[in-house]
Amino acid sequence: MELEPQESARSREVPGAGNRSTIYPWVVFALILGLMMSDYMSRQVLSSVFPVLKAEWHLSDSQLAGLTSVVALTVGVLALPISLLADRWGRVRSVVVMAGMWSAATILCAAAGNYAQLFGARFLIGFGEAAYASVGMAVILGVFSPRLHASLSGSVIGAGFLGSVVGVALGGILADRLGWRGAFLIMAAFGLCLVILFRILVNEQRLARHAADQQIPGTRAPGNGRAPISSLFTNASLTCAYVGAGMQFFVAGVLLAWLPSYFNRYHDMAAADAGLAASVFVLLIGAGTVLCGIAADRIGRRRPERRWSAAIAYGAISMVCLMIGFQLDNGPAQLTLIGIGAFFCSGFTGATTAVVASLSHPSIQASAFGVGTLANNVFGLALGPLVVGMMSDRLGLLGALQWVPLASVLSIVVLVLGVRLYPAGLRKLASVALKTSGETLEAPADALVSPA
Repeated sequence: MELEPQESARSREVPGAGNRSTIYPWVVFALILGLMMSDYMSRQVLSSVFPVLKAEWHLSDSQLAGLTSVVALTVGVLALPISLLADRWGRVRSVVVMAGMWSAATILCAAAGNYAQLFGARFLIGFGEAAYASVGMAVILGVFSPRLHASLSGSVIGAGFLGSVVGVALGGILADRLGWRGAFLIMAAFGLCLVILFRILVNEQRLARHAADQQIPGTRAPGNGRAPISSLFTNASLTCAYVGAGMQFFVAGVLLAWLPSYFNRYHDMAAADAGLAASVFVLLIGAGTVLCGIAADRIGRRRPERRWSAAIAYGAISMVCLMIGFQLDNGPAQLTLIGIGAFFCSGFTGATTAVVASLSHPSIQASAFGVGTLANNVFGLALGPLVVGMMSDRLGLLGALQWVPLASVLSIVVLVLGVRLYPAGLRKLASVALKTSGETLEAPADALVSPA
């Protein structure tokens, strides 16, 4: 099989690049997905033991929310600096260290004797998880063609939600049988096993040998050299993708953290049953993330800017369904609408991640995803559960949940602005690539994106 010119040139630069396996990228994909599951299992098992901790330690909803939000806030604050280090220190090495840290911190959660100790252990989980999503995403997208980026990105985030399902559902069962400490220990063991497997099978040399061409629109070849980090903050369309996605994660973060307590309080379910019920809806969130990402790739196959439209549509559907669902009385109609809202509430993820990849230079993509992780956690996964916990202490949990879907309105407005700025954003990226590689544009600036 004859190599394309670009591929042939890269084969001469990377030893063994001509002997790529079609299976190895999928092995990397499977391991990154497994660790993403472990990440969220360690994070979300706490939600399933909320009722137990509340009764045992006499905690308020605000204190429970703090245990959730400290992880997301730590992830948000540290995602970018750790991603920057990973781009320079080595992405594979960084994944091993991060996964080992969050697994060890999960063991510390099991050993906690009071609220302060558990809070500290949760902080360490956040420290370990901080840049995993961004670095893991960069590892995967580096060995696959851009035409699959929305599908792959959605699958990675979907694995996180699947991990949440396992963490919530299995955590509730384990807490009933082994106590809440046993639940944390099982999650930690799963993570440590995957860390060892990843360390054996993945290294930087193999990733370089299987790297896919990441050509920047408007240039003749993949960008060479390292782009400045400042380019991630001077692209207006890229900023809109970050902020719009982060605001929509407000909704997903609330559902992940508070659905078990919602079913426990308003559907009269025991902790284990509430965890299982919530896990069904979390599974819907994960399935929607994957399937909506695949749909976004199909929608944007010929016109990439249509991925923005897909993200906007998913947010609008989720907002309407959740807003109506939490207003209805308990029953099949209510659960159906909440289920549909859950399915679409994170559907935007694959589309917006693919947009971020298309607007960022390959040399700093882990850092680009790190900025996205910062926005997702600060605007969404950290802020959402905390705000709802504070509102719940005043309005009741149901009253707080009825206001949550309105966060999608702000997200949609920002994403609409982002798609309008997308052509200018691609021209900005091409300009950065030219400065780092010394190339010239191969097409007029206004030809980088077809008319919307």
